[in-house]
Amino acid sequence: MLDTYRHQGLRKRLVQELKELGIKDWNVLNAIEKIPRHFFIESAFEDDAYENKPFPIERGQTISNPYTVAYQTELLEVKAGDKILEIGTGSGYQAAVLATLQAQVYTIERHQPLSTKAKILFTQLGYPNIQTFYGDGFKGLPQQAPFDKILITAAAPEIPKQLLVQLKIGGCMVLPFGKGDIQEMLKIVRLDKNEFEKETFSTFTFVPMLKGIED
Repeated sequence: MLDTYRHQGLRKRLVQELKELGIKDWNVLNAIEKIPRHFFIESAFEDDAYENKPFPIERGQTISNPYTVAYQTELLEVKAGDKILEIGTGSGYQAAVLATLQAQVYTIERHQPLSTKAKILFTQLGYPNIQTFYGDGFKGLPQQAPFDKILITAAAPEIPKQLLVQLKIGGCMVLPFGKGDIQEMLKIVRLDKNEFEKETFSTFTFVPMLKGIED
């Protein structure tokens, strides 16, 4: 796997585009500039890897466009050492962004081939702070809870109650919410054991979040 000067130059251009689109967190922008996105997509799309658009990956899933990744990450307000649960590993790119921000990342994927492929890639790229799990994202990882932050990278038709209780008091969850083709981005903060505060942001389009697992 090669990360050439050309790739690095294209990433600089992408970061400039994300700034123009409204991404302000320099830590997020720097992480995106560092990470070779072309390692996370099919080789057929490599020439367009640094365009701000999604690409299909295995099992009918997608790698989100960089703006969406940056937007969700910025809403999370990641701090070094944060313990973050990601629902939907997919290509692994979003987890790599969180790991580059020095979070401890626990990422769960319901499609076994995607989980296995991402785990191998994380090892190759040197991300010791990412742990991968094959399982049902709606259930989360109660044995690893509580988490400082939870990020859902698929359209949730409902707010998963099993995930809310895995948040620390003061922790937050960011998720695209809605059953239709377009979802609202939500940020939910756990104020107390049974009290949550919800804030709504821009609209996006994600693949649906599904229950269960697939081999």
